[in-house]
Amino acid sequence: MLRLIDLTKEYDADGDPGRRVLAADRLNLEIKAGEVFGLVGPNGAGKSTTLKMVCGLLLPTSGRVLINNIDVEHRREEAQKYLGYLSDFFSLYDELTVFQCVGLESKRDSPIAGLSRGMKQRLGIARAVIHDPPLLVLDEPAAGLDPKARHDLKQLLRGFQGRGRTIVITSHVLSDLEEICTSIGILEKGRLIRVGKIEEILQAAAGPQGATPAVARVVRVRLSAPGFPLESWLAARTGVSQVASSPLGTLFAFAGSDADLSEFVKALVTAGAPLAAVEQPGLSLEEAYSRISKGEVM
Repeated sequence: MLRLIDLTKEYDADGDPGRRVLAADRLNLEIKAGEVFGLVGPNGAGKSTTLKMVCGLLLPTSGRVLINNIDVEHRREEAQKYLGYLSDFFSLYDELTVFQCVGLESKRDSPIAGLSRGMKQRLGIARAVIHDPPLLVLDEPAAGLDPKARHDLKQLLRGFQGRGRTIVITSHVLSDLEEICTSIGILEKGRLIRVGKIEEILQAAAGPQGATPAVARVVRVRLSAPGFPLESWLAARTGVSQVASSPLGTLFAFAGSDADLSEFVKALVTAGAPLAAVEQPGLSLEEAYSRISKGEVM
């Protein structure tokens, strides 16, 4: 549905043509139909710039954006038929009334000026989807919303996904993204430093701090009593790497199937380890992001 190919945007720094800032640095990304993709990163990382290029509102310095295999730069109006966009700061005509909108039927005759922030967000989303686009691009739609409005927004987006729409969304409320996204990308200083299925990113980030993410699963072993040389035993095992102790047990990366892990546990018990638990620890998206991100901005 959406592809970025070496997408780059360069600006003059503070109007100085001798100093250039890369707002987007050779971004490559493919988002398939039906996905909910979260783009996260600190303020100034290049998220809004990237979304504006996706929507054809900003020309890239180089690279391409394809929506449904249509080049946005060269066939902008045709590409825009396939997308709906809600910017981070959008405007509505306060003097008009709501006629018909997603979830706002009871307010159809109310002046827009009297709507709450959450209702205005719904109205903005309704305006973005009124032509029934297959791709929905939302820049910080949860900003300023109270918990009830955020819950309603998530339900609304789940409904869109259930009808087959593809959604690209930015937000600083990572707990919300964890609930609704199928994949995420972490953007820093104009570069995508991590992209993948959300469960893969969470699992990779759950490994030892500073370790290079691996395809292997992360496993934690807890012993019921001290005395067993667990770390040296693990270091001698095939398929085990990145061994690190923590207050909650010993973490390591394990390259193997479920059957391999079962045999591994049997071998550990046979070796005399007082085994209390073997688990695959999970992190929240906020915790994973704090491990991965350096907070770099342009």
